[in-house]
Amino acid sequence: MENHKRKAIVLLSGGLDSLLAARLMLDQGIHVEGINFFTGFCVEGHTHAVRRDRKDRHVRNNALHSAEQLGIRLHIVDVIDDYKDVVLNPRHGYGAHLNPCLDCKAFMIGRARSWIEEHGFDFIVTGEVLGQRPMSQRRDTFPVVARESGALDRLLRPLSAKLLPPTLPEREGWVDRERLLGLSGRNRKPQIALARAYGFEYAQPAGGCCFLTDENYAHKLRDLWASRGERRYDFDDIMLLKIGRHLRPHPSFKLIIGREEGENRFLEGYRQRFVHLWALDHKGPLALLQGDVDEAGLDLACAITARFGQGRCEARVRMAVGRPGGPTRERDVAPLPAHALAADWYL
Repeated sequence: MENHKRKAIVLLSGGLDSLLAARLMLDQGIHVEGINFFTGFCVEGHTHAVRRDRKDRHVRNNALHSAEQLGIRLHIVDVIDDYKDVVLNPRHGYGAHLNPCLDCKAFMIGRARSWIEEHGFDFIVTGEVLGQRPMSQRRDTFPVVARESGALDRLLRPLSAKLLPPTLPEREGWVDRERLLGLSGRNRKPQIALARAYGFEYAQPAGGCCFLTDENYAHKLRDLWASRGERRYDFDDIMLLKIGRHLRPHPSFKLIIGREEGENRFLEGYRQRFVHLWALDHKGPLALLQGDVDEAGLDLACAITARFGQGRCEARVRMAVGRPGGPTRERDVAPLPAHALAADWYL
């Protein structure tokens, strides 16, 4: 079969490496389409779409932008529910935080394998580079991913192919191994130079945008599990962990306080799920209260919320307390002084 009839699916993250891997296949006459798995933890542009403090940043899905530059079709696949087992029970453990990188890679390539079998494609392409990531992109872990995903030698990594055993597409002559690359290590200067030669735009050299690699996000997720007494989450949980200041002033409840207008608007969508607080006589944040709270705790929550509004220097602030499906009530509180905000409240 001629090269132009061979079809490859590329795991397109929105980063530079997968963009280049796809282009290398297009240069060899391969029919290329992209696939991007929506886990909930890799929401491209979500935080910047909500917050408006970075006017210089484009609000876009970077995987879609990569596909547009390549001129290929992109398939976005929702795997939120199935991905939970990867996060909660990774066979190979976590990285530095709550990132199950090796299990994640095997999961996504396994899904890509199922996809190519269903759609009559021939092989899978990733932008992985040998030695670039300490957990999932090592010489000893590459075969683990290929085996556990079921992709075996139908998995091609064009950026490091010359440093790896030949795969089926190379052995069969579907792609010319000599036109592939032999990159390794964490230095992305060769990729940046190649992108410049192709005239590509990219958001960042590293793609994926996985919040599980972020120390602060992982800390907040662990706190969520600890507060529930079990390791579980839903989609709204993981979205809310990205927004606002998170403070736990008492073991029984947590506050999520908007930091600016965009975050306040986002939190508005959760008024019917949580107790919510805002100042009536001064401009300030909207806060969600998660957990159980008594009257003293509610006064504390109002005082903390008032502290982050324009009435922080006033003797008293009128606060509104709304409950899902219930009436809104007012409370008159003294804003909490700055020195009373304990450092260990912040998550």
